[in-house]
Amino acid sequence: MLSLNYIREHQQEVIDRLAIKNFNGNEVIQKIVQLDDQRRETQKKLDDLQAQSNILAKEIGLLFQSGKSAEANLLKEQTAELKEKAKSLDQSFEEIKKELDEVLVRVPNLPHPSVPGGKTPEDNLVVSQEGGIVPVAATAVPHWDLTTKYDLIDFITGNKITGAGFPLYKGKGARLQRALINFFLEEALKAGYQEVQPPYMVNAASAYATGQLPDKDAQMYHVGLDDMYLIPTAEVPVTNIYRDTILKAQELPVKNVAYSACFRREAGSYGKDVRGLNRLHQFDKVEIVQIAHPEHSYEVLEEMKTYVTGLLRKLELPFRVLKLCGGDMSFTSALTYDMEVWSSAQTRWLEVSSVSNFETFQSNRMKLRFKDENGKMNMPHTLNGSALALPRIVAALLENNQTPDGIRIPPALVPYTGFDMIS
Repeated sequence: MLSLNYIREHQQEVIDRLAIKNFNGNEVIQKIVQLDDQRRETQKKLDDLQAQSNILAKEIGLLFQSGKSAEANLLKEQTAELKEKAKSLDQSFEEIKKELDEVLVRVPNLPHPSVPGGKTPEDNLVVSQEGGIVPVAATAVPHWDLTTKYDLIDFITGNKITGAGFPLYKGKGARLQRALINFFLEEALKAGYQEVQPPYMVNAASAYATGQLPDKDAQMYHVGLDDMYLIPTAEVPVTNIYRDTILKAQELPVKNVAYSACFRREAGSYGKDVRGLNRLHQFDKVEIVQIAHPEHSYEVLEEMKTYVTGLLRKLELPFRVLKLCGGDMSFTSALTYDMEVWSSAQTRWLEVSSVSNFETFQSNRMKLRFKDENGKMNMPHTLNGSALALPRIVAALLENNQTPDGIRIPPALVPYTGFDMIS
């Protein structure tokens, strides 16, 4: 959530930067400032009434001590009137504050000045590309056929058990999943991340704190009876470890890694681009989260980007790095890099990771602070990234490594799979 003071002091800048995200901020920013003016005015009236009440209370006490009960009782009547006015003003104050909060939480994060303009993924900026695009062999087939041929994933039975988008992994398919999870976790530990194992459900306060609510309510699975949400990513519970927390400057950066299953409704996702593993309702992912000093957060973002591309390099997958344009960024992000791998059989790029800096947007929502060397309270920057999401990694591994004898496993994974070929 944007700082109210920042909005007030930089109204035109906020409007201009929101326009990069194709968000028309003119009316909403004016509304926020107007509501805040009303809130401040109402608060001043309440403070003035309280001051008057305090003065009267002292006068009443002195009158009673002097034996002037009649005069004291008259002032008590005035005090009662002030209390009624204060009660009405207090109700107005709460209504104004509630409306202000409801408007404020629907304003996206401001994009970093380096974010390119644009509306669609086609407007994203290609930062780098590594590895040649694998030419399509005459015999190359997409991963959904390979998983059937080698009995790795059963989409039909998964659909019977639960529904579309909930695959059943089998045999070497299940072992490949487990190998990738272990590989990603071990690599993160080597890079200095502390592993945590978070809950797979969060309460509304946690979903609100990281920006899933109210923005992505329709994309989340809601357990109505208990008012809890299945997590769309481990980012949500891991970042919320630090909700309502005050850290010390010397503790930054905080680095956590977590494996979790992820659940997304993905409403409205249809067509050829969602076949097989391309888009699922339940999938596995290893997530990295950092809480960084504001002065160093963009260095941390570059470090995280380099770390993720290192994983792709070890898996021998051709990849490219994109800087997302304003129209393709998330509600909460200030700057996002996407990593995409080349799918040889589908002849297209598949997104496998997003690494983002949220600056103080999440910290402000979750009341996360750190105390600097001078004892002053500040908000740290929060960052996270997929390292990595498994479904499209598996799709690319299967498609790019198919041979006449079977599917080759990259050497870096063999110690985790226990086999070097799927045949």
